[in-house]
Amino acid sequence: MNLRPSLFRHLLAWTLGALLLVWASFVYVGHRTGMREADELTDGHLASVASLLLTQKVSDFAPAPGAAAFGGMDKLRAHDYQQSLSVVIWDGGGRVIARTGEAPTPAFSDREGFETLALGSPPVHWRVFSRWDGPAHERRIAVLLSLAERDGLAEDIADQVATPGLWLLPVVALVLTLAIRRGLRPLATLSRQVHRLDIHRDTALQAPPHEEFKEVVNSIDTLIGRYNAALTRERQLASEVAHELRTPLASLAVNAAALRGALSPVERDQAAKRIAEDAARAGAVMADLLTLARARRTELAESAQPTELAELARGVAGEYAQAAVDSGHELAVDAPQPCVIDGHPVLLQIALRNLIENALQHTPGGTRIEVRVLPHPATLEVSDDGPSAPAGGASAHAGLGLGLGHQVVQRIVAVHDGRFEVLEQRDRGHRVYRMVIDRRSASGPAAGG
Repeated sequence: MNLRPSLFRHLLAWTLGALLLVWASFVYVGHRTGMREADELTDGHLASVASLLLTQKVSDFAPAPGAAAFGGMDKLRAHDYQQSLSVVIWDGGGRVIARTGEAPTPAFSDREGFETLALGSPPVHWRVFSRWDGPAHERRIAVLLSLAERDGLAEDIADQVATPGLWLLPVVALVLTLAIRRGLRPLATLSRQVHRLDIHRDTALQAPPHEEFKEVVNSIDTLIGRYNAALTRERQLASEVAHELRTPLASLAVNAAALRGALSPVERDQAAKRIAEDAARAGAVMADLLTLARARRTELAESAQPTELAELARGVAGEYAQAAVDSGHELAVDAPQPCVIDGHPVLLQIALRNLIENALQHTPGGTRIEVRVLPHPATLEVSDDGPSAPAGGASAHAGLGLGLGHQVVQRIVAVHDGRFEVLEQRDRGHRVYRMVIDRRSASGPAAGG
């Protein structure tokens, strides 16, 4: 048995529950109204009979034939609403001058109007209406009706009022069930479309012609578009990885094969050196891949903390001071003011190392490399005045989006809700690689700088 939540069952349960509540209220109110109206009807009947008899000079009642002998009108007494009334007439002194019906004679009194009396032995309740003929009080008439008969009539009228509800409930419930099922058909159609959807194909859903479905369909189409865009980026990244690895791996294979041949000592040393360089290059590519994966995990696992960018820049640049001297580069840091942000210092160090390493590896000796920290907005820059890389080269320093190094930097800057820019300042002969991270720390500037 399928016990999973169902929107159809949910709507049907709420609708039928509301219907049952309304139906029960209708039956209750109808029954109470029927009882009240029946009571007023019988009371009005008693008053009408009393008024009619007061207009007649009745001094006695002649014996009447049975109800079944009214000239062939056998069904007259069997009418549902026909009532058995009793009448008692007194003179002004309290003497009974006429009476008819099955009711016991009530005690004589001066009261007028409606009352309920217990008469007979054992006592039986009767509904009584009493009235004098006028100010002279020459005659007093009382019309009586068994309370059980009156209540029976009231119950019958109340049942007649409430019974349609009993018949309508299952009919309305069936109609509502069919209506809800039909009304949910567009949702079922949309669900089947989503189930058959191939997210690898950029196909739009066919929205049902209902206003409520437009937002859902637009959201699904937006999600598919984002997925395809992410998939495209991942494919581009994979293509870049393959391109970056193809050259060093091919060179490794060629030089490794050359080592097995007859080489002079100098050629053997050169082949071994190229193998070491190619292995280092392939290792750098793999390191960048690991850095990408680490950046994703850190984004989720590591909380931001106050980070002083000027101190961070001086620390990372100090790690490459000897490498810059060995390669003939000039490495400088321009960070005169403290600049504190809420960030991930480990990730920012990785990003800055990528930019400095790229500048050291892909510019000739004598190039000036400068690391700058700007406070408004908080910015980390790495600039160099070396010549541009050749077109189509494998350098990751060639421009935005080319190479894994910049992919790493972009990912880390995105973690900090910032932006990564590459600027060519041809008037100064500089290239600038800028990380703008304008996320200020609530703790204020760090001491020192």
